[in-house]
Amino acid sequence: MGQLLNPPQGILFVIKAVAQDPAKLYRQNLSPYFSKYDRYHAVLMSTPARSWGAVYCKNLVNSEDHASSWWNLEAVPHVQTLGEFPREELAGKVVMVRFDSTLLLLEEMDLKTNSMKNAVFTIKYLHKSGAKVILASNWNTNSAARYLDIKSVVDYLSSVLQLKVCPVKCSSYSMMLTEEGFEKADILLLENLSVFKEEVANCSKFSKMLSLGVDIFVNDSFSQSHRILASTVGITRFCSTCLAGFNFQEGLCQLKKAAQTKRQPYVAIIGGGNLLNKLAALHVLASTCSVLVFVGMMSFQIMQALGLSVSYRLMNHGVCKEAAELIQFSLDKRVRIVYPKDFWCANVDTSKKMEIFASHDIPDGWLPVDLGPTSLDEINALLMNSKKIIWIGPVKFSDSSQSARGASRLARKLYDLSQRDCDITVVGTTACKAIMQESSTLCAYNVFENASVVWDFFKGKQLPGVLALDRAYPYEINWDAVFCDTTLPLVVDIGSGNGMFLLEMARRRKDHNFLGLEINEKLVKRCLHSVHQLEMKNGHFIATNATSTFRSIVCNYPGELVLVSIQCPNPDFNKPEHRWRMLQRSLVEAVADLLASNGKVFLQSDVEAVALRMREAFLLYGKGKLGVLQEQVGEEWLSENPFGVRSDWERHVLDRGDPMFRLMLSKSTTKSFN
Repeated sequence: MGQLLNPPQGILFVIKAVAQDPAKLYRQNLSPYFSKYDRYHAVLMSTPARSWGAVYCKNLVNSEDHASSWWNLEAVPHVQTLGEFPREELAGKVVMVRFDSTLLLLEEMDLKTNSMKNAVFTIKYLHKSGAKVILASNWNTNSAARYLDIKSVVDYLSSVLQLKVCPVKCSSYSMMLTEEGFEKADILLLENLSVFKEEVANCSKFSKMLSLGVDIFVNDSFSQSHRILASTVGITRFCSTCLAGFNFQEGLCQLKKAAQTKRQPYVAIIGGGNLLNKLAALHVLASTCSVLVFVGMMSFQIMQALGLSVSYRLMNHGVCKEAAELIQFSLDKRVRIVYPKDFWCANVDTSKKMEIFASHDIPDGWLPVDLGPTSLDEINALLMNSKKIIWIGPVKFSDSSQSARGASRLARKLYDLSQRDCDITVVGTTACKAIMQESSTLCAYNVFENASVVWDFFKGKQLPGVLALDRAYPYEINWDAVFCDTTLPLVVDIGSGNGMFLLEMARRRKDHNFLGLEINEKLVKRCLHSVHQLEMKNGHFIATNATSTFRSIVCNYPGELVLVSIQCPNPDFNKPEHRWRMLQRSLVEAVADLLASNGKVFLQSDVEAVALRMREAFLLYGKGKLGVLQEQVGEEWLSENPFGVRSDWERHVLDRGDPMFRLMLSKSTTKSFN
């Protein structure tokens, strides 16, 4: 380590990275409604990028999948989950859980379903781990749920959790976050957030109020992940650690499962209306499925585009062009489109009178209310050999309240198929209710009662509730593919920038491995290109937010972590109220835990206030394991760079005659530095 700190002086190595054109990953005839791929990921999956030793999501693209499958998974980034978080770190911490009221406050709760089990387990797991748990959610007072007022919700949750739940007001609950407050109750429950307009507005002040005294935020309300709320998105700005609960994690897994296309034939049963709003999602389904079956109002737009006769009352002239392009796109992909061949129809004047008509020959004065027998027979025949099915949207026409036989028969068929190893996803409240009536349980299905989350996902939209959580590096790194010798000591540069410091260190010191963690993906791409050009075997870079992924990345490295450096973090990211500032408590604790005995932490900045804040953070949150290196005791800052290798910004600062504020910390596992 001493040699690492005092290398021979040499000329800095200057890197000139040449950006290469991204590989063309998708076909020429891709529909304009199919959203654009990210250029950076195109580069990653190109042959040169893979030869650079890039370690990203290893199954981002599966050769057996359609091109769109991996693209859709980009809407579901890997987040840090409660199960992955060190359990011992939960003891004594104040944890706010944003629970899903549509699950835990259901009128007919089924505790046997996976989602219900996970929602309850999240809360019990935290309580058993010694955390001080606060529950928060919003519930609609106009809904059919039994538990609308705070007292009934408290009584009900107490019975479900077998714990004493106590209600508190949002404006005063922070005063309850004491030992005395939790002596009166096992768990605290905030009042209904739906009564606050600041919740829907994602008000910063309201979000900050919710976060007062909270150490860890756990989002377990996946059904709200498509919305921007103060209790799911805004609060994450003010909490040092933000995790996905077990129910949230299951929702993410199910979304990924819905996008996978390994199991074919894959049939999409599409109900509901508003084709124009769902057009992008329909193009994605046409790219992943073998058959699209339309069973709702959208079927008339499809029939109209195919040139079939459609009643004027059922037409939507504003989407003719879009429907025709969807059909052409599906034909190009060799995807079969199925629409109803007949309907049960009700007479406009005498609604009780019902007759069956062919879909292209519905007389004036009659409106469709349900699928006809021929349509259902054709759909059932199609489903017989299916390996994967998604039912998204209701079997609903002009007035489906009169008859629901079509939905019931469809649900009965899906129940039979679920017993034959068919992967079935059910989306939407109406579809879920139909399934429940036929099978009495949802355990055999992947279920999403909130269809908006799934539609947004298939549209390629990123889910705000997911993006707000801390990132977790998706998979274990194959270190043997990254470094030639994984037994060598590891040096990690957090916020490695353009990589000049790390690349030169790696060039000089072949007896160490060097890893750069940088949030800017373009800079990482250039650094990986330089590693490839130099044929470097002891240097690597990863595009990630190290604040939340440092532990999960470094903990599996076979050798010892001997040095962590943080150099010149942007002062704009160090505002006290900004949760994305680099030096969060969780990062400091991870460094203190993973650093080898006598390992070093090198900090420097050209802004003294930033350097002071970094020093204070490491001394405060370093668990008593980190202290100022003995050689520096008595001095405010190091006068010289101990490595003899300067970063690009350090050179710029010194060239203009300004000082650098440097500090070296050392770890001791035998006694505290306090």
